[in-house]
Amino acid sequence: MDDNLRTQLKFESSKKSTGVSYLLWFFLGGFGAHRFYLGRIPSGVAQLLLCLLGWLPLFIGWAVLGIWWLVDAFLIPQIIEQENSKLIERLERGGHYSY
Repeated sequence: MDDNLRTQLKFESSKKSTGVSYLLWFFLGGFGAHRFYLGRIPSGVAQLLLCLLGWLPLFIGWAVLGIWWLVDAFLIPQIIEQENSKLIERLERGGHYSY
């Protein structure tokens, strides 16, 4: 198997999926699951904390989380494109890739 084909197969098996992202966003978005899947760990942790502790300051955290959740619906395609571009660059350099 040549290197180009190997790289393409690695990309196909490791790329982020739009369908999976939107399923996670819809069902577990309040917990930041889609952000964790897309490699956005700090913002995923922030969403998780807002979900768990959002009731403390008069439920304002949940309102912020709800708005953030809706905005993410429009940001997901752009985030997927960025993450898949990073993956391509890593694979082309011959570096290791992560899931």
